[in-house]
Amino acid sequence: MQRIRLRYTKRGRLRFTSHRDFQRAFERALRRADVPMAYSAGFTPHPKVSYANAAPTGTGSEAEFLEIALAEARDPDTLRELLDESLPAGLDIVDAVEARTSGLADRLTASVWELRLDGVEPRRAEEAVKAFLTAGSVEVERRTKNGLRTFDARSAVVTLESAPPPADRPGDGPCAILRLVVRHATPAVRPDDVLSGLRAVADLAPPVPAAVTRLAQGLFDEETGTVTDPLAPDREAVRPAPSTAAVLAAAKAPEGAGSA
Repeated sequence: MQRIRLRYTKRGRLRFTSHRDFQRAFERALRRADVPMAYSAGFTPHPKVSYANAAPTGTGSEAEFLEIALAEARDPDTLRELLDESLPAGLDIVDAVEARTSGLADRLTASVWELRLDGVEPRRAEEAVKAFLTAGSVEVERRTKNGLRTFDARSAVVTLESAPPPADRPGDGPCAILRLVVRHATPAVRPDDVLSGLRAVADLAPPVPAAVTRLAQGLFDEETGTVTDPLAPDREAVRPAPSTAAVLAAAKAPEGAGSA
């Protein structure tokens, strides 16, 4: 059984699809692309697909991950192209590797998010960011299926900074861009929780809902402060063996050959 790991996106209006909507669209794409899926056992077998840490409904993403199990081996790049053609534009399969290591979910320990705050002056956003970062803790409330829950939104935020808006941004009004790195903690701290924290410490309340996009997701590197590609270990595990001709040539080469 071959396992393939895929990275996909949620762009444009497709950011409003729920995780369940994506699951249905993806399983249809598997059938359209005639992917030889492996199935679970039991009375109701279903294709073996594992989803990892999906973004909340309404947020865009450039870094969503899943893993599928195949009954027959396929080339990852060819499979990626077939699946991408079978999905609507906006739900794009952008990367595929054969799983050669374990623990993909364990490598998703942090996310990089971008928040576009239309109607907010960049200087006002910078002041709110400073207030948030200097706070020892920032308690926010979120309604869950078990009722209203209070937790600290500050502890999970590694970095938070204000960035200039893109030059080609449509519209003439003010716009602030925030970028943050958030650890995947328990309870999970989401971008809207950080926005609630900014409102609590600095009374920052955008006049329109923020446009939120996940830019990256992976293992947080403590030394560099960056979020690394979770598929990199699978790529690095593929080390092409030297050709027979190269081995024979190296064995026959006289000692000291190639030196000046």
